[in-house]
Amino acid sequence: MSGALIIGIVVIGLLILVGLWFLMTYNGLVGLRNQVKNAWAQIDVQLKRRHDLIPNIVETVKGYAKHESGTFEMVVKARSAAVSASGVQAQAKAEGELSGVLSRLMAIAEAYPDLKANQNFLALQEELSSTENKIAFSRQAYNDQVMIYNTRIQMIPSNIVAGIGGFTASDLFELQDEAQRAAPSVKF
Repeated sequence: MSGALIIGIVVIGLLILVGLWFLMTYNGLVGLRNQVKNAWAQIDVQLKRRHDLIPNIVETVKGYAKHESGTFEMVVKARSAAVSASGVQAQAKAEGELSGVLSRLMAIAEAYPDLKANQNFLALQEELSSTENKIAFSRQAYNDQVMIYNTRIQMIPSNIVAGIGGFTASDLFELQDEAQRAAPSVKF
């Protein structure tokens, strides 16, 4: 065998290995990106559930605290902003604001003993509390997936494939201030 033939075989072998590595890395990045999208979809499901509960809670509290219309309007406005928010950062901001006004709504309920004893309100309150826990869990799962994905696209040598394939970093679902970090208080 001639030296040129051996070099040709080695070069072809290396090209095949590099091609296989590229394909495996690319497919791995696609899988991670899809896991991030799935994790976001799980947050979205829980946020939708939360958004669906809010009108029922507002109507229940309205029956007992009719003079609190300003708070009710703020809740409705914040809910509308949260429902229409798009993108991770915009959603995080809108959800933080919604949590704040929900806390105010629950504080109003504290002043009405008959409302606190209302079975419908208690059931809604329990469902909201459960949903808040699911949102927190989903947010953690999402952020974990984003961290894995972002780490992979930033590390050598997969960052080469990420650059060629157009993979970009995903945003974490972070709350900007301490007031937003606290879940609305739904216990009496």
